[in-house]
Amino acid sequence: MNWEKCHFMVNEGIVLGHNVSWEGLKVDREKIEAIEKLPPPANMKALRSFLGHAGFYQQFVKDFYKVARPLSALLEADITFNFDSECLNAFKVLKDALISTPILIAPD
Repeated sequence: MNWEKCHFMVNEGIVLGHNVSWEGLKVDREKIEAIEKLPPPANMKALRSFLGHAGFYQQFVKDFYKVARPLSALLEADITFNFDSECLNAFKVLKDALISTPILIAPD
């Protein structure tokens, strides 16, 4: 166990980019600013990077696969990279989902 990373008896802490306290969940502002400033992917490498990051949080995004389908279609073999308005809309929806606070309720 790394004692520098262990914190006991604290009022709040950051877990997976969310500030967790007895008051509830809040999104870490530094993470939000980085995603808000993220430009649309300009090439395949940037698209893979974005989808990899968004895929980590796919369980919190409703209909993730339906929303990300236009972006995933660009990754298929023998497809030219054409980032059209449908892809831009999917990018914006996923980006908005990543910066919103998920609604989690602790069991009673």
